[in-house]
Amino acid sequence: MSLPRGFSVTLDPSALRADGGRLLVGGSPLTALRLSPAAAARLDQRRLVVTDEASSRLADRLLSTNLARPDLRDATAPAQNQLTVVVPVRDRADQLDRCLAALHPLAVIVVDDASLDPAAVADVARRHGAILVPLVVNVGPAGARNAGLARVTTPVVAFVDSDVQVDGGDLLRLARHLDDPAVALVGPRVVGHSAADRPRWFERYDVIASSLSLGSTPATVRPGASVAWLPSACLVGRTALLGPGFDAAMRVGEDVDLVWRLGASGHRVRYDPDVAARHDVRTTVRGWLGRKLFYGTGGADLAERHGSHVAPAVLSPTMAVAGAALLLRRRWSLPVVSAAYAVATWSVARGLPSTVERRTRVRIAARLAGRGVGWAARQESALLLRHWWPVAAVGLPSAHVRRALATALVIDTCVAVREAAGADEPSVSLPVLFAGRRLDDLAYGTGLWWGALRRRSTTALAPRRATAPQRPSSRAAASRISTLRILPVTVIGNSSTIIT
Repeated sequence: MSLPRGFSVTLDPSALRADGGRLLVGGSPLTALRLSPAAAARLDQRRLVVTDEASSRLADRLLSTNLARPDLRDATAPAQNQLTVVVPVRDRADQLDRCLAALHPLAVIVVDDASLDPAAVADVARRHGAILVPLVVNVGPAGARNAGLARVTTPVVAFVDSDVQVDGGDLLRLARHLDDPAVALVGPRVVGHSAADRPRWFERYDVIASSLSLGSTPATVRPGASVAWLPSACLVGRTALLGPGFDAAMRVGEDVDLVWRLGASGHRVRYDPDVAARHDVRTTVRGWLGRKLFYGTGGADLAERHGSHVAPAVLSPTMAVAGAALLLRRRWSLPVVSAAYAVATWSVARGLPSTVERRTRVRIAARLAGRGVGWAARQESALLLRHWWPVAAVGLPSAHVRRALATALVIDTCVAVREAAGADEPSVSLPVLFAGRRLDDLAYGTGLWWGALRRRSTTALAPRRATAPQRPSSRAAASRISTLRILPVTVIGNSSTIIT
């Protein structure tokens, strides 16, 4: 499906240009793109405007690999009568009231998923002029959204949970992504929000470290990309492409499943952090940790449907050894890491197009290999502290395990501090950040293992082996646009992170 004339994209700021602009390296999954001279010339000032079929194909490739992001300055938002909002709810009348107030003046369908106090929900819906769809039997969030989707007659639909506040105008801004005919779904950045005057420590933690916040980098969403999923707390989509909607049999992970099914069908899904939706944090420790545990249980169900897409880490053998050596901090660690770095540099350099000058290939490869060693240590830290903590706990009598855990704690705490510094909300103290992170990991990891035991499957617990880069053929290297997958991307903790 071709992009329309006038549609424009800009190169991602982190994308590296080399060889006179003919080689692009970056994106996620990390990609090397070799351009013809004509294609390179189209990227004037790192911006590409679609003018014909060739530029449309180039823009599509750049978007798909996250080497570029759409430039929406000239995009047109749909009229407000072209978008309908579906809000699933079960009780929560006060939160529903705040949610609907923010959505004005858009048309809203409220689906009451068998509330214990349906009159309160009906009263809120009536006061805001929303259409009410009452369900007699509780079907869960996915089924409730589908019931609302079946009533939508507009070309654009938004799903907003009752504990979310997002401005109606922001939903229309998100819908500008639908100027790209391949886009089926787009989501904003979901940030934690506390309505309390004096939030408790765990609420303050969740405000800056929400499980639903996916960072500040726009992305095409798909397995293996820097952003691999979107939360269903707030989504905007093309009604005709969503079909029946979510898998109603899933009470958790239904949003991930929908995103991955759309991608497998050839559609594009976008993440736009320039728009923010506020998601109410849980107000009790039990509710907060229970939600983390509940999210973890969904891993096994997703693994049953999507296999290794749910892998908690993606590591090549070389990077796995380097990361382990760093965590163990032994006398032999430095030589092992140095050897792994050299092997990774050689492997990546060999995988880059041979038409690029050798010195340039080595320089790029060395940079990527260095990042790779660091990300390997970060991934393995997350495995020990989050996904595999029961195994790590069993190994505590071992001095090697204790040393690795101590290193992992330092690495993970540094990552948490860096992520907190980039949050929109005021930062929290280091003790609160540390305690929240550790309890978050323990709860999620418990849910992950519980789901795996219930399904009798370890797929959601097993890392996936990264595919080693291979040198492209001379014919491929000389082609107009040839893509080389170099190294993978994986999900760490609550968010997706590029690794090399």
